[in-house]
Amino acid sequence: MKTAIKSLQDLKAVKKEIETRVRLEQEHAAARAAAAAKAKAEKELFSRTIGPVKSLPPKHLPGQRAVLPVAQAAPIAVQQQLDELAVMRSALSDEFDVDTLLDTDEALSYRRPGMGPEVVRKLRRGGWSIQGQLDLHGLRREDAREALSLFIKDAHKVGWRCVRVVHGKGLGSPGKTPVLKGKVQSWLIQKQEVLAFVQARPAEGGAGALVVLLAQG
Repeated sequence: MKTAIKSLQDLKAVKKEIETRVRLEQEHAAARAAAAAKAKAEKELFSRTIGPVKSLPPKHLPGQRAVLPVAQAAPIAVQQQLDELAVMRSALSDEFDVDTLLDTDEALSYRRPGMGPEVVRKLRRGGWSIQGQLDLHGLRREDAREALSLFIKDAHKVGWRCVRVVHGKGLGSPGKTPVLKGKVQSWLIQKQEVLAFVQARPAEGGAGALVVLLAQG
């Protein structure tokens, strides 16, 4: 719509309006140019940062699903421990004939073939310091077998040479016979980590415990 100019005052107002419009258009143009320059600079900086860009192969074009390799799940430590425990359980037999391997003396003892009798004598005299102990008092047979397997395995792993296994004297058992004593002897003989064992000295448990010598880890 045209503005009617009736006086010099009207002319000045029109001129001022035109100048304002021109100034605003110039400011808008400058702003658009600055934005374009900034976008260009950012694009160049991004390109320099990531390096050359290659196009995806046709099967990865938009609208198609990319086939990514499926990472294999890491083995679960708990399951591995359960598997090892199952192996140890099956490896220790209750039918193992221990009597043929025990030395019959004042206190039954055992030494692996190839170990001299001086090893048993030294073990009985306390030639090795006892570094750890397992007490099987009150455990059922299966629980005791499991506990013994884990204890010997862990003791050998950390480098212990001499440990004590307390199986009890059986004073609270029917007939006052040591229920676990023979089982523990049989299980120990079946463990590859065990080199020898003797009945503990009175101060170390006597007839209710065994002192066990382990192979070096």
